[in-house]
Amino acid sequence: MTTDSVNVPSRNARPPLAQAAFGIGVVVQDREGRILLGRHRGGTWELPGGKVDPTHESVAAAAARELREETGLTVSEDAVSVFAMVHDVVGGINRISMAALVRVESAVPQVTEPHNVSAWRWTSPEELPGPLFDPSAQILAVWRPDLAIEYPAAHHLRISPLQEPG
Repeated sequence: MTTDSVNVPSRNARPPLAQAAFGIGVVVQDREGRILLGRHRGGTWELPGGKVDPTHESVAAAAARELREETGLTVSEDAVSVFAMVHDVVGGINRISMAALVRVESAVPQVTEPHNVSAWRWTSPEELPGPLFDPSAQILAVWRPDLAIEYPAAHHLRISPLQEPG
C-alpha cells in the first residue's frame, strides 16, 4: 500500500495588516434643534466621536464614552440611536464610521481634550461652519440630506429610521 503525501502549506500565524478603521460620530442635538460641533486643532469642525474599541464595547457604548471623554456630557447607552454606517477609503484603508444621534434637553460642553478640540459650539444645522471634518460631513449628510452638505464620496447604509422627538 502506498500513501501519497500532500504538501500542505503552513498557515501564516501573523495577524493581518490593518485594512479598516472603525469609528463613531455623534450628532448631539439640543431641544432648540442645534447640533454640537468642535473646532479641531487642525482647523476643521467635527462631531464628537472617535474609535470604537472592538474588544469590549458596542457602538452605542463607544458613542456615550467618546461624548463623555471629549465634552464632559454624560448620556446613557440607551439614549444613543445608531442610525447609519458610512464607508469610504482613505489612503488605502477602509474607513467605517457609524452615525449616532443623541438628543439632550440642554447641556454645557467642556473642552476636556484641548490638544484636540479648542472649543465646542452649538450651531444651527442650516448654518454649519466650515470646513467640516470629512467623516462628520458624511454623517451629517446622511442625517439631514436636505442640507446639501459637500462631502467626499462615500457609501452609506441606513440602519434605522430616526425617531422624531416627542
